[in-house]
Amino acid sequence: MDSLDAIFSPKSIAVLGASSTKGKVGHDIFANILQNGYTGTLFPVNPGANSILSVKCYNSILDIPDPVDLAMIILPPKVALSAIKECVKKGVKGIIIISAGFKEVGGEGLIIENQIKEICKEANIRVVGPNCLGVINPSPEVSLNASFSARMPAHGNISFISQSGALCTTVLDFAADRGFGFSKFISIGNKADVDELDLLKYYHNDSATDVVMIYMEELQGDTKEFIEEVKQITSGDNHTPVLAIKSGRSAAGAAAAASHTGSLAGSDAVYDAIFAEAGIYRCESVNQLFDYSEAFSCKKRLHGNRVAIVTNAGGPGIIATDMTITSGLELAKLSPKTIEELHRYLPATANFHNPIDVIGDAAKDRYENTLATVISDDGVDGALIILTPQSMTDALGTAEAIVKIAKHSQKPISCSFMGVVDVSKGVRILQANKIPVYPFPENAAAALGALYKGTRWLNRKILPQYQLTFDRERAKQLIDKHLSEGKEILDELEGSELLKCYGFNTLPMDVAKNEKEAVDIAEKIGYPVVMKIVSPQILHKSDANGVKMNITDQMSVESAFREIVKSAREYKKEAVIEGVLVQKMAPKGEEVILGVNRNPGQMGHSLMFGLGGIFVELFKDVSFRLAPIGRNNARRMIRSIKGYPMLNGFRGRPLADLEAIEKNLVGLSNLVIDFPIIKELDINPLLVYKKGEGATVADVMITLKEPGTTLVTV
Repeated sequence: MDSLDAIFSPKSIAVLGASSTKGKVGHDIFANILQNGYTGTLFPVNPGANSILSVKCYNSILDIPDPVDLAMIILPPKVALSAIKECVKKGVKGIIIISAGFKEVGGEGLIIENQIKEICKEANIRVVGPNCLGVINPSPEVSLNASFSARMPAHGNISFISQSGALCTTVLDFAADRGFGFSKFISIGNKADVDELDLLKYYHNDSATDVVMIYMEELQGDTKEFIEEVKQITSGDNHTPVLAIKSGRSAAGAAAAASHTGSLAGSDAVYDAIFAEAGIYRCESVNQLFDYSEAFSCKKRLHGNRVAIVTNAGGPGIIATDMTITSGLELAKLSPKTIEELHRYLPATANFHNPIDVIGDAAKDRYENTLATVISDDGVDGALIILTPQSMTDALGTAEAIVKIAKHSQKPISCSFMGVVDVSKGVRILQANKIPVYPFPENAAAALGALYKGTRWLNRKILPQYQLTFDRERAKQLIDKHLSEGKEILDELEGSELLKCYGFNTLPMDVAKNEKEAVDIAEKIGYPVVMKIVSPQILHKSDANGVKMNITDQMSVESAFREIVKSAREYKKEAVIEGVLVQKMAPKGEEVILGVNRNPGQMGHSLMFGLGGIFVELFKDVSFRLAPIGRNNARRMIRSIKGYPMLNGFRGRPLADLEAIEKNLVGLSNLVIDFPIIKELDINPLLVYKKGEGATVADVMITLKEPGTTLVTV
């Protein structure tokens, strides 16, 4: 028996703070439990009432003669603390604290919440809340609505977790409008005890839950543990798909960052990384959360991206085609045999190639024969059916035909029955049989795209890790020397030395204090060279016109030195000019960026990868993961950006050395794990050459601890 069974399937419930006054939370929760057919025993507790809704009331939970599994607490914090102590004496197994005024307000509320947490932990009592909506289990065996939402949702196979109680009521109303059912539904509030990970593990083992939806505000605790645990839930044959919507897309505060990575790695990017590593599908809106959950609940996988579209109207078919491509899918090419078979069922005016237009007068048999034919094609991985309500359209019959075919096919079918009233009977038939159906074709196509992405996660390659060696001792010497000098920013020469310790290929270089030294360095390392300003106050050198490239002779070196120093002084008068870096110019390659940003709290470092150069912040085509990462996460980082085809032979371009990038990302991950004092790091660009020819660091910027922070020793 799971400890959370007392929360979701209690045999008996005591409502502490039940009220006889309609409109009060204590009354409405008690009424919701009572009037929605709860199959267990219900006890109201209120010393000021004889009965509530004709049910005998008790002065204390200790006065109840029978065992109590679940206690609902609807009391102010101080009174709640006393009630919790009585719950421990009574031997309750679970507690839900609906009341607010705890951690979220700070002060005494926080102290009381922590006391409750310790008391219940000692007594092995699971706690939901405080400051939450409650819990709902629509299963006929339980029929529990222990919340202050009057609406009992339909029973379904999707479970929901929300940190926000207010959002829960909106979601329940939205679900009712869409005919959407739930297996379990919970609001977790302050998460004094039960959190998202507890619930994900519980839902994963729940035979009535096939998909989990989450509304998340913030994670607490060990992020890497969350990732590893959830990865087990979302992977393998016994996986449970998890879809989440995360509040707060803004990266507020990131503008103060010194690096490109820091300016892009707001808290939202951290959650992108967490979800990507854990196999959680991130949604952009509540609508999308419902759309995609409906697709995953059909429990079918889209094993390829080839989709057949069947429609009775040309315009919606074109919309679906466009969205199909946008969603990472493609139109399936029908086999000659399939096209020949379609000629038996469709009129001459039909379109026999994908998208297949069965014409506006299509009856249910035309839809049925067409769908049965295309879904059997080996070149079709899934189907999208569009029905527009015309005078001769049989929405109900067509839905029944789709259901019949879907039952005999492992390939997913997504439907768009456009309209509301005229197609409603057909929509209900599809919903009852767990066939995803949407009002618009773009929703249906996007849902199939999500399903394909989910299948790719399940089928992802797991490659052996790279066996890399690093010179940690030399790296420690470099960082210790730098810190002993009171510096927080490594210049490019020092940064390159550090990167070499972790497997990066760097260029010959040195810093010149004057024109003569610059010429000597250039002559020594060989032309052509690149020259760059060296100043702790000028981190983005190109902004200050502090970079000169492709310098090929002595006179040009001298001239470049003067121009760089002059431009730097004009750009920032207070800047300390330490010299000019003279660096061997690297051969041209594909420019990518690798970066690191240290996150606040316990979330460690974010690693960033994307196409590099000056446009990285304009296009923001980057991916994030949390350190540490290995080969497989590095591989997926590279392949997840939109610009990945540029590295993979797009339009005749040579294949880039992807393995070199992967090794560099793993090396970078090890660097920041070994030296958490690193605050921000940009390698921009890393020049990547043809497959087998490696990659070279062309520019690096590294910032250590923030002013006033304590040094973290390694």
